[in-house]
Amino acid sequence: NTSPVPKWVLITVTVAVAILLLLFLICIVRCCCGKKKPKKKERINLCAVSNSITASLVQPEMEDLEQRVEQIRRGKLQYSLEYNFRTQELKVGVKQAVELKAMDSGGTSDPYVIVYLTSDVKKRYETKVYRKTLNPIFNESFTFQVPQAEVPESTLVMQIYDFNRFAKHDIIGEVRLPLASVSLQHVIEQWSDLVAASRVEEEQLGEICFSLRYVPSTGKLTVLILEARKLKRMDSHGLSDPFVKVHLILNRKKWKKKKTSVKKNTLSPYFNEVFVFEVPFNQIQNVDVVISVWDHDKVTKNEPIGKLFLGCRATGNQLRHWSDMLSNPRRPLAQWHILQPPDVVDKALGLKSHLRLPLTSR
Repeated sequence: NTSPVPKWVLITVTVAVAILLLLFLICIVRCCCGKKKPKKKERINLCAVSNSITASLVQPEMEDLEQRVEQIRRGKLQYSLEYNFRTQELKVGVKQAVELKAMDSGGTSDPYVIVYLTSDVKKRYETKVYRKTLNPIFNESFTFQVPQAEVPESTLVMQIYDFNRFAKHDIIGEVRLPLASVSLQHVIEQWSDLVAASRVEEEQLGEICFSLRYVPSTGKLTVLILEARKLKRMDSHGLSDPFVKVHLILNRKKWKKKKTSVKKNTLSPYFNEVFVFEVPFNQIQNVDVVISVWDHDKVTKNEPIGKLFLGCRATGNQLRHWSDMLSNPRRPLAQWHILQPPDVVDKALGLKSHLRLPLTSR
């Protein structure tokens, strides 16, 4: 007879089997969870990668697209160009605009066009204002006098503004067309997209070349006016009749003056005229030399084109030219200078309006 299995053995086996089953179930659960977790991590990583890709690639493209849409939203302008080589006239036709950007709260604009050339920014034409429309038809033309030699240096600017009776007029957009980039051998008619307006260019008055020479032992200051170029057009036919004045200012008061002859119908005059002033060495530090270019007119008052001054109070190239002259006695030194607006120079000199020098020379 076999002895019965002790009760404690049965209990031990049962507990062991239960523990094994429990461990088996835990392994199964862990394996299942382990398979799911990588998928979750994989999704998270994909999202992170996706976000980084979106940030580095998609967003710039969206910005570019928005910029393109922004430009497109400004609208388009149709215009024509015709250059008459015989009369040297440029005829600009402002035809129409379409799909302009709405600038008013009501979803419309009151557009008009300003037309000018960068070679003479003060001479500007304007079309009529058209009320509450994004598709105005202008059909207006304007004529500019442009010598053939200066055509490649000019840029045609057409700016569309939104008229506002009680506030500043907002610019909708502009078209800039360098004339060197188009063939004016035939009539041009085309559409261009409006783009954001660039900064307003400063008016170009021209340049002048002259030499300075000072001899301390004799107190002789020699000013040789050589030539000028790219002067601002002052006459209706697109040219000027320039001459140059040389003024000496002593202690901010007028002192001596001379002027060149008048050169007719030119924007690039050649003078080669020399003037000698007596300036004692003990006064040279207190003297300002004012060089001004004028447009001669027989009927009306002569008009200043531009000015500049040299002396110890000057700045930039003017001060450098003056300093070089003083450090190189008896040696003539020539240099080109850019003309500045007359009122700006007068303000820098501290001259009062009633102290402006007379037109005639001594």
